[in-house]
Amino acid sequence: MSRLKVYLDVCSYNRPYDDQTQLRIQLESSSKLMIQTLITEKEIDLTWSYVVEFENAKNPYTEIKNTILAFKQYAIEVITPNQAIEDTAAILQNNGFKAYDSLHISCALYAGCDYFITTDDKVLNKQYNGIEIIDPVVFINKWLKGGITP
Repeated sequence: MSRLKVYLDVCSYNRPYDDQTQLRIQLESSSKLMIQTLITEKEIDLTWSYVVEFENAKNPYTEIKNTILAFKQYAIEVITPNQAIEDTAAILQNNGFKAYDSLHISCALYAGCDYFITTDDKVLNKQYNGIEIIDPVVFINKWLKGGITP
């Protein structure tokens, strides 16, 4: 049986480093860390991409940047640039997604991920056939209820 495959965008990776005084950010942070545990315990599979690395490299906080980059070791695959990703990203941009978001989602689609996990409201308010766009809290709630399957 194949495992569930997920892709986390950079805002998800950064969520535990955001200001934790807001309840929403606390919940998303805890849920994101639970997802990381599911990945490290090989309950679900992680896809990493060149877009995550590129965007993360722009993080001005070296310790956070390096901590996020270190999580790459748990990915079962690393997506590299190719024309198919660029073509899908162009379609996504025409559907209202921003450039980085389009590339992230395109990489997740290319890898055959089941879920695209983000904390970005502008992305969460959109959907795209072929992948479920979901926030970490909803993902964990579904997981705990047994409602997530590959």
